[in-house]
Amino acid sequence: MMKRYSPDFPLMMRLCETNYAQLRRLLPRKDEVGESQGYQVNGACYLIKIIESTRYTSMAEITQTEPAPGAWGLPSMSVRLYHDAMVAEVCASQQISRFKARYDYPNKKLHQRDEKHQINQFLADWLHHCLTHGVMAIPVY
Repeated sequence: MMKRYSPDFPLMMRLCETNYAQLRRLLPRKDEVGESQGYQVNGACYLIKIIESTRYTSMAEITQTEPAPGAWGLPSMSVRLYHDAMVAEVCASQQISRFKARYDYPNKKLHQRDEKHQINQFLADWLHHCLTHGVMAIPVY
């Protein structure tokens, strides 16, 4: 029998704190709904758009705009930023929303036992890649 997965809360918080600090570097200058920032990394183009903004939180949507969508569609994710706690957490990705901290395995939707951690680790890896190899599209006025 497989040992039941137990989330590592301190590790998850460190990951979300790092994601917050790195994502803040890529966000549009104004934290207002509709503001967006383009970003290019090795031939792929991404758009980071503020879709919700309140006093203590913001929601950013990250979508790939280029290359053109294939059969699987474009990668996208929604990330909630908690400004008071200075953490960022993936809320939705690829039509999956509300990730649980732990899933029993196997399960009907084939989620990994640590799906929430994995998707936030993916965000961390993507942010690191963008900050290391990317170019920000800065509008000229």
